[in-house]
Amino acid sequence: MSVDHQHPTQAWQALSAGNAALVDVRTRPEWTFVGLPDLSSLGASTLMIEWRRFPDMSVNDTFADQLLAEFGDTPPAAIYFICRSGARSYDAACEVAARLAATGSSTRCINVAEGFEGDLDGDGHRGGANGWKARDLPWRQS
Repeated sequence: MSVDHQHPTQAWQALSAGNAALVDVRTRPEWTFVGLPDLSSLGASTLMIEWRRFPDMSVNDTFADQLLAEFGDTPPAAIYFICRSGARSYDAACEVAARLAATGSSTRCINVAEGFEGDLDGDGHRGGANGWKARDLPWRQS
């Protein structure tokens, strides 16, 4: 099973249509200090599971187990994965896609290209060039 890539606006449209979930794979400090995608207007919430554990950034060996436990016996038709810029979320999506493929599941795993903060701009800052925040999609800070 391969992992597709979609831009944040495409992910938002799919999440709005239903039977899809969004998993934010960043670290706790990122969720706290940078913000989170806000799905409350859809009657949903973002699942938050670290792909790499803060502070040593080691891979979370139980990531797929933790995520799949959230869905029980019925995962959604699509699971979207998001991180800061789209790299960690791609790795996490590949891990879950392989696990689901081994069980015969038809759930699609999709990486949110550009991520939450997007690429660095000309001044070396994130959050303005592209990504969930720059595309003016709902988000919040705690």
